[in-house]
Amino acid sequence: MAALGWLTHRRRSATARSVLAGEASAEAARKHSQEVPAPEEPAFPVLGDDKAAAFFDLDNTVMQGAALFHFGRGLYKRKFFETRDLARFAWQQAWFRLAGVEDPEHMQEARDSALSIVKGHRVAELKSIGEEIYDEYMAERIWPGTRALAQAHLDAGQKVWLVTAAPVEIAQVIARRLGLTGALGTVAESVDGVYTGKLVGEPLHGPAKAEAVRALAAAEGLDLSRCAAYSDSHNDIPMLSLVGHPYAINPDSKLRKHARELDWRLRDYRTGRKAAKVGIPAAAGVGAVAGGTAAALALHRRRRFG
Repeated sequence: MAALGWLTHRRRSATARSVLAGEASAEAARKHSQEVPAPEEPAFPVLGDDKAAAFFDLDNTVMQGAALFHFGRGLYKRKFFETRDLARFAWQQAWFRLAGVEDPEHMQEARDSALSIVKGHRVAELKSIGEEIYDEYMAERIWPGTRALAQAHLDAGQKVWLVTAAPVEIAQVIARRLGLTGALGTVAESVDGVYTGKLVGEPLHGPAKAEAVRALAAAEGLDLSRCAAYSDSHNDIPMLSLVGHPYAINPDSKLRKHARELDWRLRDYRTGRKAAKVGIPAAAGVGAVAGGTAAALALHRRRRFG
C-alpha cells in the first residue's frame, strides 16, 4: 500500500513537472519575444527627401479660430468699419467655434464682409497691418502641437506650406512669422495695388485647395505620395486624399469618422471634455468669444435703439 502510494505520488509529481516545464518554456519564449525589438516604422518625415513637402490647413489646425475673424478685429481697432460689422464678425466667429465646422453660408458672409471692408485700400497697407494684427491676436493662438509637426518637416529639410481660404496676404504673414516656406490662400483682385472688392476665381476652399496643392507640387517637382497634409475639416478631404501621409488634426466629427475608416493618423490638441466632444478650442477661449459677441451685440442694440 505504501508502495502504491509512492507510485501514485510519482505519477502526480511527473504530471506536475510536465506542466511546470511547459509553463516555463512558454514564459521563456514570451520574454524572448519582448526582448527582440519590434520592427520600427520608417522615420517620418524622411530626412533629406526633397520630393516631399507638408501642407497645413490654417483655421483650427495651426491656429485656434478663424484667421479672417482675427484680421477683422484688427481692422475694426483701426477704424476700418463700424460696430455693426464687428458684431457680424463676432457672431460668425462664435458660430464657427461652437459648431466646430465650416458652414458655407457663414463663410460666404465673412468673405463678403472682408472684401467690402478692404475695397479701395492698398495691398501694401493691408500687408503692413497684417504684421501688427498677427502680434496682437494670432501669435498666442497657434497650436504648439501642430507647430511642432511643421517644425519636424522643416528639420527634415522639407518645405512646409499653409493652405487656407484666408486672404493670401494674411496667410503669407503667418507663414513667415512661423518660419514656414510660404502660403497658398484666397487671392483678392487688385488693380495698381488697390483692392477692387472682388476675388480672382473663387475662395481657396474644399476642392480648390486640392487643386492648389496639385499645381504647387507639379511646379516644385514633388511626389505627392511622399507628401503630408494636415487639416481639421472634412471640407479638406480632397486635399488630404491627394497625399501619401494624411493627418486629421483637431478633427470635426465627419473628418474623424472618415479618418478612422481609412486608418489616417489623428492628433487632437484641444483640451477639455466639451472641446473633445464638439470640436472647439478650450472652454476659456469659447467663453471669451461668446462674451465678446454678447458685448458687441449689446453695444450695437444700444446704438440702434437707444
